[in-house]
Amino acid sequence: MPSSVKTAVFPVAGFGTRVLPATKAFPKEMLPVVDKPLIHYAVEQAVEAGIEKLVLVTGRNKQAMEDYFDIAYELDRTLEERGKEDIRKSVREFLLEPGRIMYVRQMEPLGLGHAVWCARHLAADGPFLVMSPDDLIMSDVPSAKQLIDAHAETGGNVVAVMNVPREHTNRYGVLDTDNADDKLPVVKGMVEKPDPADAPSTLSIIAHYLLMPEVFDELARHERGAGNEIQLTDAMARLIGKQPFHGLRFEGTRFDCGTKEGWLEANIAFGLKRADLGEKVAGIVKKYAKA
Repeated sequence: MPSSVKTAVFPVAGFGTRVLPATKAFPKEMLPVVDKPLIHYAVEQAVEAGIEKLVLVTGRNKQAMEDYFDIAYELDRTLEERGKEDIRKSVREFLLEPGRIMYVRQMEPLGLGHAVWCARHLAADGPFLVMSPDDLIMSDVPSAKQLIDAHAETGGNVVAVMNVPREHTNRYGVLDTDNADDKLPVVKGMVEKPDPADAPSTLSIIAHYLLMPEVFDELARHERGAGNEIQLTDAMARLIGKQPFHGLRFEGTRFDCGTKEGWLEANIAFGLKRADLGEKVAGIVKKYAKA
C-alpha cells in the first residue's frame, strides 16, 4: 500500500558552531561528503523513501541551499558548450520538479522544536518526517524508509535511536523504556540532555523522526526547555500515552557531521565505498596512518 507519509521537514537554520570557522559564512548543510553536500544526502534519502513534499526550514545566510537545488544557468550553458555532458548530467540529475522543495524561515534561533513548528502550515496534514542533515546515515535501506516502514507496523510516532556512551547522554534526548534491547522499543518517557547519572537509559534519539501532526499542537505552547529553547523532545514527550510511540534501532552507520571528527570520518567512509574512489581513498588512509 502507498505510504501515508508524504512530507519531510529539514531543520537547516542552525549556525554550525561545532564546525566553525568553516561555517562562519557557509551553511554547515553544504559541507561536502566526498562530492555532495550534506543536504543533498538528506533530500536524496527522503525522495528514495517516496517523500513528495520537502520543506527546508532555513535562516539567514542559507541561500546557498536554495541555489543548489536550482539550475545554475551559466554553469549549465558552459558545460554544454564545452561538451562536458557527464559533468553537466551530474549537476542536473538530482534536481526535482519545480515546487516540490519549499522553504520557510526560522527568524530566531529558538531551538529545534521552534524550527519544526515553523513548518506547521506545510507539514500538518498527516504524519511527517523530520531529518537533520547533520546526522548522516550510511545504510542499504534509507533511514527515512526504515522509519516509514516502522510506522506502518506500529502506527504513531517513531524516532531513530542508538546506544551512546553514558557520559554522552547529556548531548541527546534519551528514552525511558522497558524493552531497550528490542528493535522497536516502546517509549514510556524521554528526557532532553539528561545528566549521565540521571539518564533513564543510554538509548538516545538521533535527529531522524517520524511524527504525528498533533506534535504541532504541543509545539504551539512555545514552552522553553533545556538551554532555554523550545525543545522538540519536550513536545514529543507530551504525546506519550496519547498515541503509539516507539524507538527504532535503525540499520546502518551514523555519522555526526555536526562535529569535525564526524564529518571527516564520513568522508573517509563514503569515499571508501565509492567504486571510482575506493582504492585511492584506501591508499591515502594507509599513507597517513603510517605517519
